[in-house]
Amino acid sequence: MPKLYRARHDRKFLGVCGGIARSYGYDPTLVRIGTVVLAIAIPGPSLIATLAVYIVLAAIIPVNDTY
Repeated sequence: MPKLYRARHDRKFLGVCGGIARSYGYDPTLVRIGTVVLAIAIPGPSLIATLAVYIVLAAIIPVNDTY
């Protein structure tokens, strides 16, 4: 299992989606689109839950300077 890092260079906000994409070999844009679709498409308070998870991940995942 690859180690998760936040991206320093491939980031739009805090680098969580870019880091996850790089760790698993996905396109960062697709991970970002999937995150937004997940936040909007599921009925209920999914936007708040998605933002909360994103902020928690940004707090616990270390930054990697190589990507």
